[in-house]
Amino acid sequence: MEVDTKKFLAVDTASAHLTVLACGKKRALRFVKNCALRQSVMLMGEAESALEEAELSPADCDFFCAVTGPGSFTGIRIGISAAKGFALAAGKPLMPLTSFELIAYNIDCGDFFAVVDAAHGHSYACRFTGGAAGEPVYISDEELAAYGLPLYGFEERTLPRYTALDAGKCLYPAVTAKLAGGAPFGEMHALYVRRSQAEEGRK
Repeated sequence: MEVDTKKFLAVDTASAHLTVLACGKKRALRFVKNCALRQSVMLMGEAESALEEAELSPADCDFFCAVTGPGSFTGIRIGISAAKGFALAAGKPLMPLTSFELIAYNIDCGDFFAVVDAAHGHSYACRFTGGAAGEPVYISDEELAAYGLPLYGFEERTLPRYTALDAGKCLYPAVTAKLAGGAPFGEMHALYVRRSQAEEGRK
């Protein structure tokens, strides 16, 4: 089946925003800024609305996608749980998509870092060289800036050489690019890069 004929529902709750994308007979996008504290109560309503606009039912989807992080620990779990629930009910595969992939599939640059704000002067970062991804790291913003490479993410940051992408416009290009790359389906697990604050407190 060609990439542009695939029917799917994709969600991103890993950041402070909520993105829901349904592709069926039509393409329907829902994007809500700065709603992190309301994602759990908004997601299913937005998904239902997007599916209806796309003239698509969960049973008709070829797969379900969620952004697996890094990002908001709670948000990541919300999105993954929703995608797994849909996939289990419909008997369809899952496409895991990391926050780094979500960024990288929207960048045309040979050597750069995809970055996610980790707060307290740190970032989650992954270096992409010639399209190949390096190992995700938890790094101070000072160390990250010292590489002198272009940096891309979704938050408004004051990092040098940093560009903020429009989160609401990145999900469709990333999903379709990953599909075109082949073998995109598999197990869906959260990518945290480091332990949560609660876990660190138990050390």
